Amino acid sequence: MKKNTYFLKVSVSRVIALILIDIMTVIVSSFAALYLRFEFSFNEIPIDYLNRYRYFLPYTIAITLFFFLIWRLYKSVWRYASATEMINIAFATSCAALGQFVMCHVLDWKMPRSYYVLYWFFLFAMTCGIRFGYRILCTLNSKRTSILEGRSRINVMVIGAGAAANMILKEIELSQYINLRVKCIIDDQPGCHGKILRGIPIVGGRDRILEAAAEYGIDEIIFAIPSANQQVRKEILDICKETGCKLRAIPGTYQLINGEVSVSKLKEVEIEDLLGREPIRTNIEEVMDYVSGKVVMVTGGGGSIGSELCRQIAGHRPRQMIILDIYENNAYDIQQELVRKYPKLDLVVLIASVRNTNRIEQIFSAYHPDIVYHAAAHKHVPLMEVSPNEAVKNNVLGTWKVVQAADKWKVKRFVMISTDKAVNPTNIMGATKRICEMIIQTYDKHSDTEFVAVRFGNVLGSNGSVIPLFKKQIAEGGPVTVTDPNIIRYFMTIPEAVSLVLQAGAYAKGGEIFVLDMGEPVRILDLAQNLIKLSGYRVGEDIEIKFTGLRPGEKLYEEMLMAEEGMQETANKMIHIGQPIQLNEEKFLKQLEELKEYVEQEPDDIREYIKRIVPTYVPKEG
Repeated sequence: MKKNTYFLKVSVSRVIALILIDIMTVIVSSFAALYLRFEFSFNEIPIDYLNRYRYFLPYTIAITLFFFLIWRLYKSVWRYASATEMINIAFATSCAALGQFVMCHVLDWKMPRSYYVLYWFFLFAMTCGIRFGYRILCTLNSKRTSILEGRSRINVMVIGAGAAANMILKEIELSQYINLRVKCIIDDQPGCHGKILRGIPIVGGRDRILEAAAEYGIDEIIFAIPSANQQVRKEILDICKETGCKLRAIPGTYQLINGEVSVSKLKEVEIEDLLGREPIRTNIEEVMDYVSGKVVMVTGGGGSIGSELCRQIAGHRPRQMIILDIYENNAYDIQQELVRKYPKLDLVVLIASVRNTNRIEQIFSAYHPDIVYHAAAHKHVPLMEVSPNEAVKNNVLGTWKVVQAADKWKVKRFVMISTDKAVNPTNIMGATKRICEMIIQTYDKHSDTEFVAVRFGNVLGSNGSVIPLFKKQIAEGGPVTVTDPNIIRYFMTIPEAVSLVLQAGAYAKGGEIFVLDMGEPVRILDLAQNLIKLSGYRVGEDIEIKFTGLRPGEKLYEEMLMAEEGMQETANKMIHIGQPIQLNEEKFLKQLEELKEYVEQEPDDIREYIKRIVPTYVPKEG
């Protein structure tokens, strides 16, 4: 209460001070206009004009203060005064001058014609000078304080000379807490070159980035062209990363539209910014049609793919969402995020293992899900090579038990997350995922549930992927480890992959293996080099890259389809359907039963038995 009273007193005192200053401004402006009209000679001013000046001065003051109040000149925060405040001053002073003119003619206190124009000029100039002078003093004081406190300043280059850059420059200019110092601006528009934006020189186009970074001693580059397409963004960032400077960027166009551009909202430039393709779009209406109003379950809902599934599904207004995960920390994190973002969502979070038959049965009988997204799996290739029995128990038997429950409780649609490693697998993880696909296609033929699988490659930033590993290695000073200089992978961002999974689910009729188009493959070595450069280091000098050799079960490249599967198009060009491979279902189900009993005996090497089920599985030696 005391604090509020204090600020109220300060505010009132500030307004009173401004009113007193404005009264002095009116007095000086009125006399200065008369004084200038008679060529700065007091003796030349007729006594009638001096008397009229004295008579109408109180009325002029009242009129001026009235219009200053109308145009809210006493409510503005002058420390951050801008063009809007200047426009308000122009209207307020114009109205005040016009009011004085009308009053003088009505009361027959006429003054020289030029007096009224000069009065407006002086009133406008002095009012602007006082208001904007305060802002200038605040800015100078901020700079003086930072110098006295010895705060080091970071030299910055801004890419782009548009509205977003202007907002960033304005904030840096006004804030006493931001230790950035913009030294130059880069823009590809030739008409801008050589000009000044908020006191900062526009030194040239992208061809000048490397030269300007060295010339101005740049430490950080801010990419401020939110409207740039992915190709332009990649081309410019490819140049920027060669400077060794830290890179940050404005997230997107909508922040500019909403006026949310600020230094605090700048994000680190990520490796996906260098993929050089537009973000994948999906048909939101198709997803909404089959998710909205449904009870949706996500197994493995705390993982990188599962949690993103939960985020996107929650935005499509399901009747109820059930998150199932064995790891309570992951489940808790996504639960808290969804509770904050979607307070009206009917959210159920359950801790359970997909390997526990009774627990899975209990959950399905209690909640009767309409749609199940099965993302629970062991997916780390080298770790599963060391513990192949666990891969079988979790991936194969876990999937089988969830599929059986879905079939029994009449789930409408079951979507399993698969992997490109299931194609001609060379590792146990890929082989178990291929068996899961076979389970899906077998059960679909005899069930009311529509069982489908969605197969895609690596996702950037997922748990266990190379990007988090590289970032950790860079933070520790290196070396960054790459298995082979020629190894390539298909990459997609987690939100892109999940949005396509959702849309593939909307296309499902049962039995399909959907294959996501992952675009062009990317060399892991290129990823490592780019990430080192984006972190502001030099490859081979600051951070070394070390080649460690292919890991157990690892391929140089991944395939998305087996040759016999063929390819069928869907309405979305990024989603394809692999034709089902015929298999002996009776034999396959018998093999599953035998596998279940065999794996429980903890055999030394289960790979030979897996090869009987998956003929395309060729374990990679050592």
